[in-house]
Amino acid sequence: MIGLRRTIIYVFLFAVALISIFPFIWMVISSTNLSVDVTQGRMLPGSHFMDNFHKLTKSINLVPALWNSLRISLATTILALVVASLAGYAFEIYRSKAKDIVFNILLVSMMIPFAALMVPLYQMFSSLSRAVPFIGINTMNAVVLPTFTTAFLIFFFRQSTKMFAKELLEAGRIDGLTELGLFFRVYMPTMKTTYSAAAIITFMSSWNNYLWPLIVLQTPEKRTIPLLISNLGSSYSPDFGVIMTAIVISTLPTALVFFLMQKQFVAGMVGSVK
Repeated sequence: MIGLRRTIIYVFLFAVALISIFPFIWMVISSTNLSVDVTQGRMLPGSHFMDNFHKLTKSINLVPALWNSLRISLATTILALVVASLAGYAFEIYRSKAKDIVFNILLVSMMIPFAALMVPLYQMFSSLSRAVPFIGINTMNAVVLPTFTTAFLIFFFRQSTKMFAKELLEAGRIDGLTELGLFFRVYMPTMKTTYSAAAIITFMSSWNNYLWPLIVLQTPEKRTIPLLISNLGSSYSPDFGVIMTAIVISTLPTALVFFLMQKQFVAGMVGSVK
C-alpha cells in the first residue's frame, strides 16, 4: 500500500513538472524549426536554428540590446540589494514608534499597480530631462531609478532578518564596530542566502521588464531585448522561428543566473518564510 501511494505521488509530481517545463521545451524546439512548422505545431527538433539566428541578427541589433538589458539588470540588482537590505535591516533591528506605521504604508503601496504610476513618473522624468539630462527620458538611469527596489523586496529582507541572530550585533558593538560596520561586516556575510534569493528575483524582474522601458527608451539603440522581441512579433507576417530563437537567447542569462544560485535561492526563500 505504501509503495502504491509513493508511485502515485511520483507520477503526479512528474506530470506537474512536465506541464511546468513544457513551454520551455516547446520554445527550444520551435527555435530549430521554420515559421510554418511552428504554426503547424511540429514538436520534433529541426535543423534551422542557425538560419533563424542569422535572420534574427539581420532583423535587430541583438548584441547592443543584450548589453543594454545586462547593464540595466546589473545596476538595478546591485542598487536593490543595498537599499532594500538596509531598509529591511533597519525596520527589524531598530525600535521606533513610527516604524510600524511607515512599514504598513509601504505594504499598502504594493497594492498600487504600476500602470497607475506611469503618467506621474513620466512627467517627473520629463521635467528632469531639462534640469538633469543624465537621468531624464531616454536614459538608462530613468529605467533603473523607479524600479531598483520594491516594497516586496524590503518586506522580504525584513522577514529574513527576523531569523538573524541579534547576539552577533551585540558582540560587534562590544568590539567597537559602528552601526554601518555591523551591517557590512556582520549582517551581510551572515545573510548570503537571502541576498542570493533577492538577487535572482530582482535580476529576472529587471531583465524581463517591458512596460516602463517601452515608455522611457525612445531611440532604437537604447532598447532592451524584450522591446526588440516585441517588435519582431508586431509585423504583418511574423517569423515565429526567428521569434522563438530570440526568446531562447533572451532566456539564457536569467536561466544561467538561476541555476548557478539555485541552492542559495531555495535556502533564502525558506529562511524568509520561517
